[in-house]
Amino acid sequence: MSRQQDPKGVILTGYISNIEVVSPASGVNSAEEIESSSLRLQLQWRSPGLYAGASTHQLGPRVPSGPTEGCPGQGCFGYDLQGRRTGHYSVQNRARNAPGKPPYHRCNSQDSLDELAMDDYWTEVENITLSGEGDAEPQEEVQLKVPDEGEQEEAWLTEAGLATLFDESASDPEDMMGLLSTLTRTQAAAVEKRVEKLQQTLRKRNKQHQVPDVRDIFKLPGTPESKEDEAKSPERSENRKKDITTDGQAMGLGNRAGPAEQSVSEPETDINLEVSFSDQALSYKEGSKGSSEALTDADDKLPNFKLSRDKTGLTKVGNLSPQDMKKVHRLVLIEMTALFDTAGIDLKAHKAVKLKVKESGLFGVPLAALLEQDQRRQPGTKVPIILQRLISHIEDEGLDTEGLLRIPGAAIRVKAVCVELEGKFYEGLFPWESLKQHDAASLLKLFIRELPHPLLTVKYLSAFIAVLRLPTKKQQLQALNLLVLLLPESSRDTLKALMEFFQRVIDHKEQNKMTLNNVAVVMAPNIFMFKGFRNKISEQQEFSLATETANIVRLLIRYQNLLWTIPKFIMNQVRKQNTENQKKVSKDRAMMKLLKKMAYEREKHEKQEKPLSEVDSSSQGFIRVQAPQFSKVSMAVQLTEELQASDVLSRFLSQDSSVSVKREDLCLYEIGGNIQERCLDEETYMKDLLELNPSAEWFIKCIQR
Repeated sequence: MSRQQDPKGVILTGYISNIEVVSPASGVNSAEEIESSSLRLQLQWRSPGLYAGASTHQLGPRVPSGPTEGCPGQGCFGYDLQGRRTGHYSVQNRARNAPGKPPYHRCNSQDSLDELAMDDYWTEVENITLSGEGDAEPQEEVQLKVPDEGEQEEAWLTEAGLATLFDESASDPEDMMGLLSTLTRTQAAAVEKRVEKLQQTLRKRNKQHQVPDVRDIFKLPGTPESKEDEAKSPERSENRKKDITTDGQAMGLGNRAGPAEQSVSEPETDINLEVSFSDQALSYKEGSKGSSEALTDADDKLPNFKLSRDKTGLTKVGNLSPQDMKKVHRLVLIEMTALFDTAGIDLKAHKAVKLKVKESGLFGVPLAALLEQDQRRQPGTKVPIILQRLISHIEDEGLDTEGLLRIPGAAIRVKAVCVELEGKFYEGLFPWESLKQHDAASLLKLFIRELPHPLLTVKYLSAFIAVLRLPTKKQQLQALNLLVLLLPESSRDTLKALMEFFQRVIDHKEQNKMTLNNVAVVMAPNIFMFKGFRNKISEQQEFSLATETANIVRLLIRYQNLLWTIPKFIMNQVRKQNTENQKKVSKDRAMMKLLKKMAYEREKHEKQEKPLSEVDSSSQGFIRVQAPQFSKVSMAVQLTEELQASDVLSRFLSQDSSVSVKREDLCLYEIGGNIQERCLDEETYMKDLLELNPSAEWFIKCIQR
C-alpha cells in the first residue's frame, strides 16, 4: 500500500489478490481471472463529510461475483454482492489537514461523522484483526442461511401468531381472530402480503394446503359481505396492493436515495406513540407525493426528539407480564414489517446455521446459556455478571481517562487476563486491582465480539442495517424502537446495559475526549462484526457498512431513553386483544356461574368485615390499593384529576413506617381488566387510567429486577 499526498487530498492505491473470490460461475474466463488477480482500489478524499442518509460510495462499473459462502443467492443481509475485481470508487470526505479547515480536536462537539472520526473505526477493525491472530482454538464462523421460498413467510406468520392461516391445527383460530381484529390498515396489508406470497409458493409446489383467501381473513365470522361490499372489493383490493407495493430495489450499496416521494424534509420534534408508526409513514408518503423539496444531506445533526406525555403513563420494557409481552412481540413484528413495507423496503431474514459452541465459561458462550449459568448463582440476573463486573471496574478506575474504549489494551496481556478470568472469576479469586483500565475496556469489547451470534441477532441484523433507508430520522427512530422490542430479552437487556454505560462515558467527553461519534465508531465493529463477517462481504460493502453501522450505534446511544418504550398504540392493541379474549371466555356458562358466585361471596365478606367508609368503590370517587407484602394490607385513595401513581406510593409510605424497601424499588401495579399486569409510570394519572381500564385492581409490590 502506498500513500501519496498533495495539497488537494490523499490518494490511496492498493493491490489486493482476489483469486479466491472469483468463482467459476461468475462468467469470467481464466485469462481474465489471471489478468484480474489484483484489485486496484483508489480512495479520493473529498468534501463534504460522510452522511449516513446519502450515498457513501460512488461505484464504478461492477462485475457481479458468485454467491458468497454462507450467503446463497443474494448477498449477506439482502445486499447484492459486488465483485471485487473492479474497485475504482470514491469516498466523499474532507481532506485531512485540508487548507482552510480548523484542526481536528476529539473534544469538539460532533454531530456528523467525518473521515477523521471514521479513522477510529478502521483502527478498531485492525486491532480486532490483530487480536484474533494466533488463537489456539479459533471459533467456528457464523454461517448464514437464506430461507427457502415460502419458508420465510411461514416463519413470519408463525412468529406473528397467525400460523392458523396456513395450518389449521397450529393454534386457536378464535385467538387469531382476536389479534386480527386489532390490526390497523397498514398492519393488515403486511399480513395480506405475506399470505399472498405464501399462496403463490404453495401453488408452485402443488401442495394441497387450504390457505384462506386474504379477503376473508379480516371478515368477522358470521357477517357475510353485502352486495355493495362485494362490488367494492376489487377497488379495495387494488388499494391494498398499492399500499403494500415495494419499490423493487434490493438493499444495494451506493444507492441510498429513496423514491421521490420519500425525499421530503419533515419537522421532527415529538414522537407520536398513539398512532401506528406505519400509518404515520403512509400518511407522510401520501402527503409528500409530487413535492420537490429535497432532504438535505449537509447537516445530519441529531434532533432532540421527545415523547409526548400520556396521562395513562408510558410503558417501558420490563413493565408488563410475560403473557402481555408475548402479545406485544407479535404486534411489534407486524408493525415493524408494515413500516418497512410502506417505505418499499423488502427485508430478507437470515437464519444462523447451528454451531458447536461452548456450554460454560465466560467468553464465547451463548448469551442465553451464560445468563442461565449466572442465574443459578444470582437469581434474577438479566445482564451477564462478567459484563456487569467489567463495566463497574472501568467506572471505578474513573471515566476521565483519555481515549477510554478507543485505546486498546496490550493484546498479549488481554489474552492472558481472559484466560485467568475463565479460571478464577466465579471463585472470586481474580485480582481486579491489577487489571488496567484499557485492558478492561478491551475485555468488554472482546466479550461482545466473542458471542457465538451477534448481540443484535442474525435474524434482525439486516433490519437494523436497513433502518437508515427509511426517509426521515423520525421513521428511523421508530423502526429502531420496534427492533429493540423484537430482540430476545437477553440481547435487549444486555444491549441496554451497554448503551447506558456508553452514555456515562460520553458524559465525561471533556476529559476523556470520547464524544458520541467517537464511541459509536469504535463500538460499531464490535457490535456488528460477528465471526467470519468480513469474509462474507466485499470491500465496497465494508466501506459503506462502516458509516452505516456507526450511525446505528449513534442512534441507539443517543435515543436509548425512547427506544426501550412500548408505544401506546401497541398497548391499546394488547388491551383490545385481551378484551376480545375475555369475551370468548365469558361464553362459557359454567365459568360465568362460578365467577358470579365468587364475586358474590367476596362482596358479602367485604361488607361484613370492612367499615362503611372502606366499601366505597371508584364509582364513589375512590380506589382501593392493596399491598399484601406489607403490614398495611390495603388503603382507600380518593381520586382527583391530579392524582398520580407517585402520590399513591408516597401516601402508602407515609402510612406504613415499617416498610424497609427503598422507594425506587416499589411500584404501583395495574392488574386485571384489559391488562394482565403492568408496573405504572409514576407520572400516570390514576383517574385517566381508570377510565381506560375500569375493571383493574391496584397493588403495591416490590419491583422484580
